[in-house]
Amino acid sequence: MDLSLIARDFPILSQTVNGKRLVYLDSAATSQKPDRVLDAVSRYYREYNANVHRGVHTLAGKATDAYESARVKAAGFIHAPSEDNIVFTRGTTEGLNMVAFGYARRKLRPGDEIVLTPMEHHSNLIPWQQAALATGATLRYIPLQKDGTLLWEDIEQAIGDRTRVVAMTHVSNVLGTVNPVKRVAQLAHERGAVMVVDGAQAAPHMPVDVADLDCDFYAFSGHKMMAPTGIGVLYGKRAALLEMEPVHFGGEMIDVVELFSATWKDIPARFEGGTPIIAGAIGLAAAIDYLDDIGMEAIRRHGAALTDYAMERLGKMPGITLYGPSAPRGALVTFNLDGVHPHDVATVLDAEGVAIRAGHHCAQPLMRELGAQSTARASFYVYNSEQDVDVLVGALETAKEFFSHAIG
Repeated sequence: MDLSLIARDFPILSQTVNGKRLVYLDSAATSQKPDRVLDAVSRYYREYNANVHRGVHTLAGKATDAYESARVKAAGFIHAPSEDNIVFTRGTTEGLNMVAFGYARRKLRPGDEIVLTPMEHHSNLIPWQQAALATGATLRYIPLQKDGTLLWEDIEQAIGDRTRVVAMTHVSNVLGTVNPVKRVAQLAHERGAVMVVDGAQAAPHMPVDVADLDCDFYAFSGHKMMAPTGIGVLYGKRAALLEMEPVHFGGEMIDVVELFSATWKDIPARFEGGTPIIAGAIGLAAAIDYLDDIGMEAIRRHGAALTDYAMERLGKMPGITLYGPSAPRGALVTFNLDGVHPHDVATVLDAEGVAIRAGHHCAQPLMRELGAQSTARASFYVYNSEQDVDVLVGALETAKEFFSHAIG
């Protein structure tokens, strides 16, 4: 990959921040968008803006074709058996909520168990808390090791005969841990449970094959993989989707409506009530084309190399605490500077043109496991380079010096 050419595809990266070259290291929160995606969305609004599935005029036909073509591309991107397995959502959060409310609440009974990990993003934790409260089911957690990984014997012990749902992140948004979701799915199925995967941090950075993983549901967001905000994908096995009730009701998801009853269309239309996220889906299709042109395996290798380099450089800095396993891990590093609040670190880094995330990362239970109120996180994507990591390290040295003087 010619990184210099790739970076030029992202117009936002050409600007300066506080008089410094922008070094964007917050792609785990949201990625930047290449010209190809921006142009695709603009072209839709400029040339064939219309609603889908409900008009017979030319613009409506073009919009519908583009929208459904995006569904086909999304299915191919994660190797789903059919485009009918793809439900467009507003993002990972909505997809996981749809499973918890539309599927799990119908299936769970008092005494049933939902198995989670302490590293889950709130989006893959709170919906299950609510499902348990509504049904009388019980939450069980797989213990977390000090390095941020899971032991297989702990997984085997947690998933039992009463387990009905296993919900697990593919890649932790804080620790970078890559969980063995394929092996966990096999165990879950052996014990009569369904496997739900939060793929928000995995789908943008590595090849994903849902057929090979054999998960029942897999959710991810477009905005973390160069697409617009407000578009996401929920993959479901056909049998699982047929057992899931819609959670949004209205136009286009219905088959027949009477005054006191209604029936639904086949999947996936029954889950996409109302005007869908048309421009977002078109932008997602363009983003998938862009990623496919680079190659997801090449993107995985690039992210791994950058993360290794960042872990090595930060690991040599006195006063830096790193979190998560050494390898394999997602394309991010989470850390703290001793004695300095992460928000203060992020503020100094911003003055140096470096954008990172600071806070609890929507993972408060995990922060308590780590013994930290919050952490700083630098996350990488295909438009980042080792030079960006060097700038990060230099900015952290500046922060250390600043706060040592301030404290002194």
